[in-house]
Amino acid sequence: MSERVTKAVENHRKGYNCAQAVVCAYCDLMGVDEKEAFKMSEAFGFGMGTMGTCGAVSAMAVLTGMKLSDGNLDKPATKKQCYKAMKEMIKKFEEKNKSVICAELKGINGGNVLRSCDGCVEDAARIVEEVLVK
Repeated sequence: MSERVTKAVENHRKGYNCAQAVVCAYCDLMGVDEKEAFKMSEAFGFGMGTMGTCGAVSAMAVLTGMKLSDGNLDKPATKKQCYKAMKEMIKKFEEKNKSVICAELKGINGGNVLRSCDGCVEDAARIVEEVLVK
């Protein structure tokens, strides 16, 4: 496991939610202060607070914007690049875990647990490294 993947899992084990754990492991590479990254990704935990999209998957989206967006408020030109990268990352995550939905991953409503939160954090961090931090 790479140092940053390990850091993401450690972040989760010390109380960061799944999104915070992943975003904060890579925020310095994206030029964002860890406290700001922690704050902006807080509501993405617990599947956006509602067991919707997995927080670790949401973290991949946050990091994609940090890395690939041109930040051009007048004429944004990087949306398609961000969407393409996110599509690739979601595909990789789904291939490994069969879902990107927190409740499904956790086996809520009588289903099988597909992946632990630590496992989702680890998978998302590995995918970030493959796609964004080459």
